[in-house]
Amino acid sequence: MFDLDQLFQKSDLIPAVVQDVNSGEVLMLGFANREAVERTLETKTAWFWSRSRQKLWNKGESSGHFLTVHKVVTDCDTDTLLYLCTPNGPTCHTGARSCFFNTIWEEDDQ
Repeated sequence: MFDLDQLFQKSDLIPAVVQDVNSGEVLMLGFANREAVERTLETKTAWFWSRSRQKLWNKGESSGHFLTVHKVVTDCDTDTLLYLCTPNGPTCHTGARSCFFNTIWEEDDQ
């Protein structure tokens, strides 16, 4: 088993990118502390630390749109997580499938 202490050597809070395990689409970015990661591994649903509310939250606890976690990986620096998930409905609180839908720039193909 991976030593979770490695994840939190630089900070008590690390980014957690959520990606659809089937399509590869990036769905959201959250932040996780050690307890959130432990709960994610225990429950197989995505847990995060809410920076605005200063508390743990299980994605889907109020909407019913849980993220079933199939795999958790870390980057080469062990300071960012990637949750590979199956979403049970829209991931974004706006009702969109992904939180990433506001294009600010796109290469012109002309």
